[in-house]
Amino acid sequence: MQLTNNNPNAECLFCRKEITEKSFCSTPLFSAFYNISPILPGHSLVIPDKHYESLFELSDDELSEMMVFARKITSSLKTFFNCDGFDWTIQDGVSAGQTVPHLHLHIVPRKPLDLPESNEWYKKIQQSEEHILDSENRARLNEKEYAEITQRLKIACASINE
Repeated sequence: MQLTNNNPNAECLFCRKEITEKSFCSTPLFSAFYNISPILPGHSLVIPDKHYESLFELSDDELSEMMVFARKITSSLKTFFNCDGFDWTIQDGVSAGQTVPHLHLHIVPRKPLDLPESNEWYKKIQQSEEHILDSENRARLNEKEYAEITQRLKIACASINE
């Protein structure tokens, strides 16, 4: 297993090169990638490249950069998926439902009536995250589908860092 950051955690899924190299957009500190098991079309994640488990471990400058980067990613996702809204969520700590011990922000583009109840996606994330990300039991995109959407998002987000 190859680790990618300067504060690696060998047990952390998001520190693994085979995961982080699938990013569709990144800065020197943060990466965005499509969720392999999206709740709704466009469901993506923003993670720090350095291993942090909690939002409180980020410096104020890092937190600011993460939010600005996430806002740019969200704007691109809304355009790409033709959505008029979005949800952001961070589960910080086991009691909050965090199942991967690496800080990550879920970005879920939304459309009217995409779910029977507007907050139903919270339940879907909880159900989805109850299955370990590497589990074969978790509903997920196949490698070809994942590679195609990642490539299309790379093109759509190419201007973010310009």
